[in-house]
Amino acid sequence: MIFWGDIMDVNLELYKIFYYVVKAGSISRASQDLYISQPAVSQAIKKLESRLGGQLFTRVPKGIVLTPEGEVLFKYIEQGYNMIMLAESKFVEAINLDLGNIRIGASDMTLRYFLLPYLEEFHRRYPGVKIKVTNDPSPETVELLKKGIIDFGVVSLPLASSEGVEVLEVKKIQDCFVANHKFGELAGRQVSVEELVKYPIVILEKNTTTRQYIDDFLARYSISLLPEFELATSDLIIQFACKGLGISCMVRDFVEEYIKNGSLFEIELKEEIPPRHIGIVKLRNIPLTAAAKKFMELIQSNHEFKIKPA
Repeated sequence: MIFWGDIMDVNLELYKIFYYVVKAGSISRASQDLYISQPAVSQAIKKLESRLGGQLFTRVPKGIVLTPEGEVLFKYIEQGYNMIMLAESKFVEAINLDLGNIRIGASDMTLRYFLLPYLEEFHRRYPGVKIKVTNDPSPETVELLKKGIIDFGVVSLPLASSEGVEVLEVKKIQDCFVANHKFGELAGRQVSVEELVKYPIVILEKNTTTRQYIDDFLARYSISLLPEFELATSDLIIQFACKGLGISCMVRDFVEEYIKNGSLFEIELKEEIPPRHIGIVKLRNIPLTAAAKKFMELIQSNHEFKIKPA
């Protein structure tokens, strides 16, 4: 039987070597990355297996692969390693903001239509701070946050409940359906969702918060959406609408210029889509870096926060 005290006695260097072997995919490449000999790497893995009482890797013709038990262990070791790296960077950045780093996750929509002006202004004020933006759908952004890969995320709400994650609402948004003159018979009158879905619909893919929100809205009226086109980005959806390839679902603020110049018109629905928010997600009880705090302050100066648990 393995006791907690026995595990705590294991040299953390063994877990570092284990992490590098998994990332490199082989003992030889891991030894090069770590600048130690292959026998030393092999011995460290054997020692860790002995202490844990189980096999971590299985040999295959092209190298080694994790055992099912090894995969479970690596899932937690990877999170821990990323959090250690994050802790180091937080310490350095707290000393000198000019040399800080910010890692932000954002969906296509929130990056293009909300975050970009703040990125431009922050870079103007603090040119020495390096900013890395990871562009993924909102659910994937939350997962990156939980793994310690990003400092905070800017996402479309609502999100599924997620332990340890704090949500800060920063901007109210309204979803709507828009079309060009090809669908002129829908202009100037109220349209039911039942009638709307008989037309070709252009919308985001299913792995996005926006798509889930619209699907849930239509489900209230026992309607299951079968889109003509499912696209990865909001910009593509707007272009498809402008070319008359279908009726597009977008956030109203993001298509205002197209509505104003007559390229598109908004379809007035009989059933109102409830408004929602763009929000910032961060780990609860984990302090932000000095640079990340400054970025949050920049956003807060323009938006009043409402803090909610995720």
